[in-house]
Order: sequence, then structure tokens, then C-alpha cells
Amino acid sequence: MYIEKDALVGRCEPVSARVVRAAHLARQCVDQHQPDQVRAQAEAALTLLLDDPSPKVRMAMADVLSTSVHSPLHIVTALVADQPEVAGYILARSTLLNDADLIDRVAYGAPTMQVLIAARPHVSFAVSAAIAELGSNDAVAEMLFNSCARIASISFRRMSERCGHDAVVREALLSHPHLPAECRHLLAVKVGEVLQALPLVKMLLGERRADKIVGDATVRASMHLAETCSQEELPALVEHLRLRGEITTSFVIRAVAGGRIDFFASLLAALSDLDDARICAIISRGRPAALAALLRSAGLSDATHAPLIVAIEAWRAVAAGRKRLGTAEISALCARPHVPADMLRPMTIWLHFCALFIWNSCVNPCGTGCRLFPPDQVFCRKGRMRLRP
Repeated sequence: MYIEKDALVGRCEPVSARVVRAAHLARQCVDQHQPDQVRAQAEAALTLLLDDPSPKVRMAMADVLSTSVHSPLHIVTALVADQPEVAGYILARSTLLNDADLIDRVAYGAPTMQVLIAARPHVSFAVSAAIAELGSNDAVAEMLFNSCARIASISFRRMSERCGHDAVVREALLSHPHLPAECRHLLAVKVGEVLQALPLVKMLLGERRADKIVGDATVRASMHLAETCSQEELPALVEHLRLRGEITTSFVIRAVAGGRIDFFASLLAALSDLDDARICAIISRGRPAALAALLRSAGLSDATHAPLIVAIEAWRAVAAGRKRLGTAEISALCARPHVPADMLRPMTIWLHFCALFIWNSCVNPCGTGCRLFPPDQVFCRKGRMRLRP
């Protein structure tokens, strides 16, 4: 009766006085040195103040109660459902909210509330998954910049699929140290789609040529990812490319000709029924007949077997240090009778890139003490590939 009368008298006071009263009652409620009776009376008064018409009063309560683990749970729950400026204190700082409470706020709260949840000092896998699935672009970017957020691989994928078109989210994703390689490929595809949709690009290049340029750029990005990602991530990247239907004959030939043999082995493992150890043994030491059988089991056409075997044999010779391939040697390899004539020109260029890559990685693995490329390097001029004499 005394508490109700005191609250009724308090409502007649100015807002500033009620704010001071609410903050004082909140501090009494969470102070463990206060007698139990005083704390109980303060809790009852705070319960009545939840109906105060001024949000400043409730903000003063939330400011104090959000920093204590001894805050009354029913008052904290009521403040979470209040106006955004009141609930923000609780969502950003209170440790009394469990994952279910936070997920509900992500699902049904405003975008500003999602951003506050994403910036919390501790974000669990469940909460990060909810933000990745339902959060706004600002909330996703805030969570990615939050070093205390625990994010699963599937959440990275969902963020790349949902928000990869947003430049801020892409930057946050690419700067995250735990971003999987397949998500980086998805972001490369998203960048291509954004560029392709630009009116200026469509007007200058046309839709068909823009599609071709974006496709070639995506393939080059895939090759770069295969070169830079770790050995543990290669199978996941290959499976991602296979599910997207991007592993074509041309893609496989580019992988071999570029010297990315580990990536090529992962491609064959995804396309055939053989295990990794068997595939690596055949690639490194197998005879041409065994290589042809391996390529056939992966579904590659017979027309590609001869140039691929030539490329693998060239890689073996250079990797073992038996020879150093230049333009003349590569052209001689491609001039063998069993290599199809229509593949001589592209394979000459591809195999030369292979020689450059292997020479640079095997002869100079530390990147110091010698030139980056041998003198007879390939260069592009006026849209045509030529070999420097």
C-alpha cells in the first residue's frame, strides 16, 4: 500500500525527478549489500514504474539493470519488449538474456535491435545463425566486424548468398579470417553479377559479351582461390564448384595447365570413385595408360586425354628438376602426333603458363634471388596472346 502511494505521488513529479528516482531504485534493487526488505520494496516500485508514460524513466531503469546479473528477470524481460531506445540497453549489455530471447528479438525486432544484438560481447553460434538467416545487411556487417562473435561455416555461406551483393557486407566477409574458400567464390560470383547488372556495362559491352567476360573472370577467380586456399579447404571448394555446375572440361584443363595439381587431384576425386591416395599416386607416378583410365573414370572425354597427359608429364619433369621448359620445348611437346591439331594453339599457351608457374614455385620457392618469370614469358598485346622470342 505504501509503495503504490509512493509511486502515485512520484508520477506527479517532473520527468527529471522521476528519472533520478528510477535510477536510485534500480541501484538499490541490484545492490547485494542492501537488506532484503529494501531490495524487495525497490523491485516492487520498479515494477510499477514500468507503466510510467515517459520513456526516459524506463531508459534510466534499463541503463542500471542492464549491467547487473542480479536484476529482476521479469523487469528485464519487460524492458526488452519496450521501445527501441529502452530495449537497446538490455539487448546490448544484459547477460540475463539467453539465446532463445535474443533469437526472438532478431526474428521480430527492428533492424536497429538486430545491430545491437550483433554487437554484443558474446554472440553464440545459434544467435549468429539467426542473424545470418534473418538479419539486415547492417546487422550482418556488424556481426562480422565483431571479433567475439562465433560464426559457423554454414552461416558464412548464408550471409554470402543473402547479402553478397552489398559492398559493406562483402568487405566484412572478405576481411574475416575464418571465411571458407567456397564463400569467397560465392562473393566473386556476386561481384560479377553486380558489375554485369550495371547499365553502363550493358551499354558498352552488350549483354552477351558481358556474360562472357564475367564467366572468364569467375574462372580466373576460382583458379586463384585454388592456388591460395589451404589443402584442407580444397575438397570443400571442389564440391561447391561441382554443385554449381562449374567444373567443365575447359576448367579442368586450365587447372592442369596452370600447375595447380593439388586442385586437379581434388577435382578428379570429386568426379570419380577413387580415393585421394590412389589419385595422387597415379598423377605423380602413373603411366600414360593409367592416367588415361583415371581421366576416363572422371568422365573427361577422350579428346582431352592426350593434352592433359602431356601437361602432367611436363609438370613431372619440371618438378623433378629433370628439365626446364621454355617456349621451344613446350611447342615440341604439343607437336606430338597423338595431340589433336585443334588443341595445339590453346595448349601451347596453357602449357607455357604451366611451365612459368612450376618454374617459379620449384626453382624459387621463397620468391627471392631470381626473376619472377623466365625471359621467354607470355604477354598480351592488342587482345592477342603472343610468345616473346
